[in-house]
Amino acid sequence: MITAEQREELRGWFADRLPVDVYEELLEVVVDREEITVVGRIPAQETVKAFRERTREQRIEVAREAEQLYRRKVAWGVQAGDERVLFTHLAVPVMTRLRQSERQVLDLLVAGGVARSRADALAWCVRLVGRNTGSWLADLRDSLDQVQRVRAQGPDVTPEAEPNQDVTDPDSQKSAPE
Repeated sequence: MITAEQREELRGWFADRLPVDVYEELLEVVVDREEITVVGRIPAQETVKAFRERTREQRIEVAREAEQLYRRKVAWGVQAGDERVLFTHLAVPVMTRLRQSERQVLDLLVAGGVARSRADALAWCVRLVGRNTGSWLADLRDSLDQVQRVRAQGPDVTPEAEPNQDVTDPDSQKSAPE
């Protein structure tokens, strides 16, 4: 997980690299372990399809540089009025272990036609939690940012070797006989 400061740094990097005419406004840059998603507002008179065609080469160039620098794929999205459209984004497989009662919940969602598979049912559950606990998740994110800031300010806990002392030799840490 990255800190709020690192997120702002990343946002600044994209704001500096994107040509002025790509987005009307850069709305957000979201990052996780695999992907960076860049979303901006497009002019009201432009369609998503027209935007994609007009900016394709510019976005590819910025994405290649970012992927090399940050070691993550770059996904793009737009806000067109009230509609948000993401394109070129990843669907990453996630491995989990579930107990029978948890699997039964997923199977019920599949049997009820809410989802096509256990994977879809699990994704549905994650979206539901995200939608219904948004402020709680935001508070948790803020708390983790604070923990990372405090850790960064703390003392260095790696032991330093004294001169002429081999830290790999346990006998070198014993007192010399008097």
